Amino acid sequence: MHIERRPAGHGRAWPRQTMVAAATLLLAPLAGAQAYPSKPIRMVIPIAAGGGTDAMGRLIAQRLGEQLGVSVIVENRAGAGTVIGTEIVARAPADGYTLMTVAPEFVINPGLVRKLPYDPIRDFAPITQLTSGQYYLSTHPTVPVKTPKEFIALVRSRPGQVTFGSSGNGSANHLAGVLFQQMTNTKLVHVPYKGAGPAGAALIGGQIDFMFSNVASAMPFLKSGKLRAIAATGERRPAITPNVPTLAESGVPGYVVTGFFLLLAPGNTPKEIVGRLNAEAVKALQTQSMRDTLAALGLDPVGSTPEATATFIKAEIDKWIPIVRAAGAQTD
Repeated sequence: MHIERRPAGHGRAWPRQTMVAAATLLLAPLAGAQAYPSKPIRMVIPIAAGGGTDAMGRLIAQRLGEQLGVSVIVENRAGAGTVIGTEIVARAPADGYTLMTVAPEFVINPGLVRKLPYDPIRDFAPITQLTSGQYYLSTHPTVPVKTPKEFIALVRSRPGQVTFGSSGNGSANHLAGVLFQQMTNTKLVHVPYKGAGPAGAALIGGQIDFMFSNVASAMPFLKSGKLRAIAATGERRPAITPNVPTLAESGVPGYVVTGFFLLLAPGNTPKEIVGRLNAEAVKALQTQSMRDTLAALGLDPVGSTPEATATFIKAEIDKWIPIVRAAGAQTD
């Protein structure tokens, strides 16, 4: 009988190799997450440069870039009421290298656009709600009013003559105007633009009479006297301008329109990457310099979890759908 003798430990070599290989496979995703990011990140802003969303997107892009140690390149992709830029992000690789900063248009469009080319829930990974805020009913200084009651009296005396601008059909500041008409029984002329920036420029130039301006984008022009804040749209007066009354307290009880900015990634972005981005965004929002900057813009930092942000998005979509339909603002 032939008996083969093997070196001690030889019989355990294969299991050990298997365990090492398995451990390597298990740790690979973690290593990939730890290596993220290893190249520049694209921040898509689905409106033209110059508006509040653009300002917030550039601000958080700068802070994320500093903290992550890579360039975060801002890319404005305006058009179709933010749908064009939003679809680009929905179709982008879910690898953490394409992000998007959005405003209320993101939750309004599901009720506004009948054939939306993306699913606002399935096709996006919420990272965090960056801020909350409100709007000013702001006028060109030549409009002969200084109070909400004077403004309401003016538009009632000139039905179909007073113009207001917006960042596009179905945008938050468009629907704010629609709601104002409904609640004050007035008739206004809506002039849509391809973003809040162009609309604000038209207002400053006197081409339109007023608009519901994002606080962040309006503040510099209020300080310089190029715009006049007649009223605010929130439940309470903005802390930055306590002298500006709300519409709700000035003859339009129940009128409340608030704004926000969200940070999103394409759907199916790995949870590890979403978690990393959430942590970095929250860290940025908690810094004193960022809080001071946001306060100067009339914005409050939020920094919610991805799960809370997802819940918020769904609730906002459900809230806006009946408002859009009641206004008859749906488009193809």
